[in-house]
Amino acid sequence: MTLNVRSTWVAAQQRLIQQLALDANDAKFEAQLLLQNALKVNRAWLLAHEHDILQDKSAADFSALLARRLLGEPVAYILGYREFYGLNLSVSPDTLIPRPDTETLVEAALDKTPTDTNCTILDLGTGTGAVALAIAQHRPHAQVTAVDASPGALRIAEYNAQQLGLAHVRFSLSDWFAAVEGERFNLIVSNPPYIEQDDTHLTQGDLRFEPLSALASGADGLDDIREIIAHSLVHLLPQGWLMLEHGYNQAHLVADLMAQSGLVDIATIKDLGANDRVTIGKNPLIVSTHWD
Repeated sequence: MTLNVRSTWVAAQQRLIQQLALDANDAKFEAQLLLQNALKVNRAWLLAHEHDILQDKSAADFSALLARRLLGEPVAYILGYREFYGLNLSVSPDTLIPRPDTETLVEAALDKTPTDTNCTILDLGTGTGAVALAIAQHRPHAQVTAVDASPGALRIAEYNAQQLGLAHVRFSLSDWFAAVEGERFNLIVSNPPYIEQDDTHLTQGDLRFEPLSALASGADGLDDIREIIAHSLVHLLPQGWLMLEHGYNQAHLVADLMAQSGLVDIATIKDLGANDRVTIGKNPLIVSTHWD
């Protein structure tokens, strides 16, 4: 049966709803994204040509992409990219897929970062480079260091930086602070693994395809967060900030760990879904120079 552009994405939308239990809006968005990729067009073209008949090769290309998605493979891995904070980022199975919730971490960092003076920022576990690159894009005076323990992830992050022309980001292979021994920063940010190791969600949906090392962290999900907090003060300049993304139900635990380590002015920031998402704390040491 010959289908036009619109009927193709509508049929795919229904299959995504039925087989992956997506809601209608998400299914429509994914079906259109896959069709745009098969046709090598943007969304505006797709909507303007919805009554065009789909050619056989394009239909076959789309069917192949849809088949992968129906098996559960994340759209970001199928397409090889994901949009994050206005940046188009390459992704791979070596990296966690950037999510809108993590934009909360970027907003918190930008709020504490001067717009017109030099400062130093460390992104721990950078993955695709999403957080580091989003900050660097909006704070060109910042000296950003991004580290990750995965060579594959670091290659993706470096490629993204090159594609975006963000030359003021330095990348290092590092298990948390290992490669920055002796260095101190105005701001340390991280979206570390924070899911409990036996959480059933790890075997469901997109998470099945993402690197476990970037998702799970011990029995309560806090092993890596404990590690970061425990070593943060020696790597923070006076009045410098530590900012951590975490699970919706972990804010009070993260805040307690920060307080026990000696951080002050601890606060939790909610994401767009009104869930506790990022907790921040400050090095209490005072210097004469201004750092808000």
